[in-house]
Amino acid sequence: MQRYILDNNKNTNVDDFQVRDGLIQKIKSRFHTYGYKQVRTSTFESYDMYSDVAGTVNREEMIKVIDSSGHVLVLRPDVTIPLTRTTALNLSVPNSYQRLFYVLDVFRQSEEQVNQKESTQAGVECFGENSPEVDAELIMLSIHTLKDLGFNNFKIEIGHAGFFKELIKQTKLSHQELDVLLSYVQSKNIAEMTPYLQKLSIDEKVQSAIVSIPLLYGKPDEVIKQAKSIILNKKMEEILQNLTDVFSILQDFGVEDAVNFNFGLINNMDYYSGVIFQGFVDSIGKPVLMGGRYDHLSEQFGHSLPAIGFAFEVDLLIHALIQQGLTTNQSKPIDFTIQYTKQKQKEALHLAYQLRDKGYTVLIDTKAAALNNSGASCVIRYEETQNTVKIDNKEQVFSNSIELLSLIEKGDT
Repeated sequence: MQRYILDNNKNTNVDDFQVRDGLIQKIKSRFHTYGYKQVRTSTFESYDMYSDVAGTVNREEMIKVIDSSGHVLVLRPDVTIPLTRTTALNLSVPNSYQRLFYVLDVFRQSEEQVNQKESTQAGVECFGENSPEVDAELIMLSIHTLKDLGFNNFKIEIGHAGFFKELIKQTKLSHQELDVLLSYVQSKNIAEMTPYLQKLSIDEKVQSAIVSIPLLYGKPDEVIKQAKSIILNKKMEEILQNLTDVFSILQDFGVEDAVNFNFGLINNMDYYSGVIFQGFVDSIGKPVLMGGRYDHLSEQFGHSLPAIGFAFEVDLLIHALIQQGLTTNQSKPIDFTIQYTKQKQKEALHLAYQLRDKGYTVLIDTKAAALNNSGASCVIRYEETQNTVKIDNKEQVFSNSIELLSLIEKGDT
């Protein structure tokens, strides 16, 4: 499935930008209501910052440039890493609590999407606390936002980065063997996974637990019961309890029907350490949001700072809105058009200023044909002998702007 993008090589419908702007405004408004403050990061970042941080963006996907001094830079491939670095390095108080959000473009190149190197992400990052309450509220924020956008049928899939990692710790798999196994888990390819595991030197109990991972998907209560049967150590038990606590809070929010558990959810970003989640909507085969807890990422910048975040893929959201017929005409309607003769120009322009100052949308043009096609609900004409205004198909005469404004207020235009 190709993402919805605005191709610079094609004519772009102005309404597409209006849909995009309206969507972003809704997202930002919802983020604000949860106490998040907007920030931004530099478009150009040091290549070393990303290449030196383990388990993050694939180096081959970064778009590199060289500045005039010979330093290698990259176009921002990720927002979480620079935000974590900035927050960690600027800590005045250990574990200071911060809620930040952004709407920024990220740049990557991949073999799967050769023609798309830029996408817009709208995300949040919550620093300073690790608790089921914070995890659940962040997931609730993603659900609340999807509802704001008009999506009625969507699912948030929740997993935990640590559960599968605990199973892998019971093995001695090489990086190559682990990559193959991960591909089977992500594709839920149990038919090939089972014989593959049997060829490896892995305890049968661990093998059985690994094979069960892709099957641990569905309603949280049912998945929790199934997961209890493959717990091999205390750490796995604690992880399952953490997920149980998060789901209990989501039940209190009243959004349990929007949630599934997915223990086979394994994000490509290795820095995730706790709860991970992604969101799907109808008609889109890819997640429109992804996120999770990454408590250890800040340690690579010399500080310990618990953190969790997620990001919406704005282009995918727009595509979904269009596919589901949820877009409406986002353009603000024209309230007034003003036509005037040269002799009446000063009066007309002064009126336009007054109306715009009151928040009305006004078009000024001496070409009647253009005004007639503007779709304005009210047409004002300054002519040689008289001034007229047409409100609700009723034409009235006025002598000055004060009288006109009075007519407008009476007509509730």
